[in-house]
Amino acid sequence: MKVRDRSTIVLLPPLCLLALLHWPTLGWGACEDPPARRVSWLRCDKQGADLTGADLREAVLTQVNLSNAKLAGARLSGADLGRAVLSNADFTGAALRGTRLVSAQMNRTVLVGASMAGARLDRAVLAGANLSQADLSDAGLYQVDLSGANLTGANLSKATLTQADLTDAKLSGAMLTGAVLSRAVLENAVLSGANLNGAKLDGTNLLGTDFTGADLGTATLADARINGARFTDTKLDSTIWVDRRRCRPGSTGECR
Repeated sequence: MKVRDRSTIVLLPPLCLLALLHWPTLGWGACEDPPARRVSWLRCDKQGADLTGADLREAVLTQVNLSNAKLAGARLSGADLGRAVLSNADFTGAALRGTRLVSAQMNRTVLVGASMAGARLDRAVLAGANLSQADLSDAGLYQVDLSGANLTGANLSKATLTQADLTDAKLSGAMLTGAVLSRAVLENAVLSGANLNGAKLDGTNLLGTDFTGADLGTATLADARINGARFTDTKLDSTIWVDRRRCRPGSTGECR
């Protein structure tokens, strides 16, 4: 028994040493690590960082602070930026396809021409953000705050915007075919020339919304609130109206 006890005592230190030697490879990446694919900057402070054109694909950027950072042309597809602080950051032309941005703070963030197809932005705050010409097709935008945002010419086809806040948002010329905007708020939003063919706007707040020249063909507006909304030259071909009537084929400006 004594011999066995001694052997155990002798073996323990080398095992501990081996574990310590491998510890750095098991730990998370440090905030000082350079930008790279799959880098881990969990909760790191990167305010004002210049990451123009950086490759941050599949990076772990959960709760990172990138406010006022420069990320124009950066590649962030597949990265996780859940609950990140991105206010006033510049993502012009950045690739964010399939990126996770759930509950991210993105007030006044610039995302002009950004590729965000399939991105998840549920409950994110993008008040006053600039997403003109951005590709948000198939994106998840449940309860997102896009109040006062600029989405001129953006592609939101088949995007999910259920209960989203788009108050005072600019969506002129935007593509919203097949988009889901059920119970969303678009009060005083501008959608002139937008394509909402087949979109779902049931129970949506459309008070004062401007649909001038927009295409609402086959869209659903059942139980929507439309007081003060403008439908000048709006295509209402087979649209389901607020009273659940189906507009006649070829209806324009008025549901007939």
